[in-house]
Amino acid sequence: MVVARLLRARGIKGELAAFSLTDHPERLKTVYVRDAPLEVERAWTHKDRLILKFRGVDTRTDAEKLEGAEVSIPLEERPPAPEGEYYLSDLIGCEVFDATRRIGTVTGWQDHGGPPLLEVDNLLIPFARSICIEIDVPARRIRVELPAGLLELYGRAPAPQPAPRPASPSYKPK
Repeated sequence: MVVARLLRARGIKGELAAFSLTDHPERLKTVYVRDAPLEVERAWTHKDRLILKFRGVDTRTDAEKLEGAEVSIPLEERPPAPEGEYYLSDLIGCEVFDATRRIGTVTGWQDHGGPPLLEVDNLLIPFARSICIEIDVPARRIRVELPAGLLELYGRAPAPQPAPRPASPSYKPK
């Protein structure tokens, strides 16, 4: 599981600036960079970047060799998500349904600020509680209540609606 992307060497002591993909960089102990295990000596945030110092990476030249690499941890070392929260990577492969039909399968996600967007068969669905109302990861199923007009934006027909009920006759009290 990728937890950061190394951007560039920082300073002369082997530190690297990284784009963090984790909310808890302080939990990083042993990570993998280009399939090699590295021990995190120190991790901290400077401005909007994660700074990582690995044991044995002690010069700027050492750090430059790691630029552009992904930092990962084994999936089994990932801490469980808190109740009611989900790892987006766990949602890949989930089937998405609304009240009347299957919408598609989660194939990925996009994160541009705001709620992440689930990629569901070339459709982007905001991953928000008001839209993704039931999530069952073990069953690989997500139930959604899509905002009006979302499917039409993507050229899909709206879900069939039940026929309107005939108006009941009105009676005047006697």
